[in-house]
Amino acid sequence: MNHPQDIEAAVDAVETIETVETVATAETGEVMPNMEELLQVAERKAQEHYDAWMYAKAESENIRRRATEDVSKAQKFAVERFSNEVLAVKDSLEAGLAVETATVESFKSGMELTLKQLTSVFEKFNIVEINPVGEKLDPHKHQAISMVPSELPANTVVSVMQKGYSLNDRILRPALVLVSQG
Repeated sequence: MNHPQDIEAAVDAVETIETVETVATAETGEVMPNMEELLQVAERKAQEHYDAWMYAKAESENIRRRATEDVSKAQKFAVERFSNEVLAVKDSLEAGLAVETATVESFKSGMELTLKQLTSVFEKFNIVEINPVGEKLDPHKHQAISMVPSELPANTVVSVMQKGYSLNDRILRPALVLVSQG
């Protein structure tokens, strides 16, 4: 595969040789090339430069198109692995619902196993639970619903109404919390 720099270097080498031949011809007394010949040489060089430029332009367009396709495929199939793991959790839930003679104990046991399975999926994909009881309120991780009287210092999380979650240190959902008035 020729690169535009390689083509340009070859064209420059040809030009240098032609210039040396022209000077040698002039020194030996032979006839200098006429204007028509010089024009043809210039047109040929211009066409070579144009062809090299078109090749480089087409190559850059192909690279841009392939990169766009790769990004599109990555976005389209980014959740495929996660989806496969979550399907196993769904299967467990459906199997639990399909049992006709379930007791409260077996139902609870099945739910605990399914929760354990879901927690395992979360761990595989770096989904971390935010449960900030006793921590200082962080507006980036917590969403305060209200303030309640408490012995704890002001703006300390007293209870969690809904756990929050983060994915690779990026907040998916902030924790809904009650904070102390102090």
